[in-house]
Amino acid sequence: MTDGTVEFSAAQRDDEGGAPGATAAFPYDRMTVERFREAFPRARWREDLGAWFVPGARAEKRLTAWMGREWSGVLAYADQRGRDAFDFEPITSPYLEVADGFVVRTPYSRTVIGELREVPWARWDPAVKAWRVPFRSLEELRRRWPAIEAAARLAEPGERRKRQASLKASPDHEDRQAEAAERRRRRYPVPEDALPPLGRVVMTHAGCVVFEAATGELVEPMIATRFYPGIDAGPAALIWAHWRRPGHAELVEAWPARTPPSPADLARGWWQPTIEVLREERRRAASLERAQATRRSKAG
Repeated sequence: MTDGTVEFSAAQRDDEGGAPGATAAFPYDRMTVERFREAFPRARWREDLGAWFVPGARAEKRLTAWMGREWSGVLAYADQRGRDAFDFEPITSPYLEVADGFVVRTPYSRTVIGELREVPWARWDPAVKAWRVPFRSLEELRRRWPAIEAAARLAEPGERRKRQASLKASPDHEDRQAEAAERRRRRYPVPEDALPPLGRVVMTHAGCVVFEAATGELVEPMIATRFYPGIDAGPAALIWAHWRRPGHAELVEAWPARTPPSPADLARGWWQPTIEVLREERRRAASLERAQATRRSKAG
């Protein structure tokens, strides 16, 4: 979990044997994980659930008791220490408010989101359209705050307009527009003698995609050289394949590669993604799908 909550659920089933059990999810902390593994030696991490699976018919009761012992006093003490440390050395910023904890409100910025996701216990609060960070996370928030504040200032509307005007005046503005137009075509060159599998998640120089069809249409050499310089089919011809972005469910089911791509894979233009790549792509896909669901609910 990255939103700072502690959750568990019952009525789960083990995929391998169908045994009953429960899942537990909490922000990553090495010492907490060690204590959890000591209390539940049979627990194992379930990537598809994003949580620990504890087998057993009494797993729910055991998890409830453990979480009550683990978090009640520890978190209250950590929050008080963080509050005292902040009073002694506060962070002064227009993007930071202090209430029951910290409230971080900035213009939209991927950098800010990425930094706050790495802060333990931080969570997005849609009710106030801001990030909430408890006092116990002060040390990590303070460490990341220079990057957060710098990214927030760059994301201000006035700064965005200045950058857009500067980009339009730059010599390579037309090249960037052409690259964006090519991406919108959702096509990708693949070697005629090494076609990617259709309907499966693969990694490319354009990110994780699912190829839907290979048309057989030859790629113009000028287009390949300009927009896809990393692909070298050798003596084979390059043909167009049409792609789409995979959904979160497809990324969860995708089988990761055990080793990074070889130079031959990179030259071919597509390869099997590693687990590190899949985890990042899953996080992005889940975030995008949540945002889309929110927009649909508001429109409804």
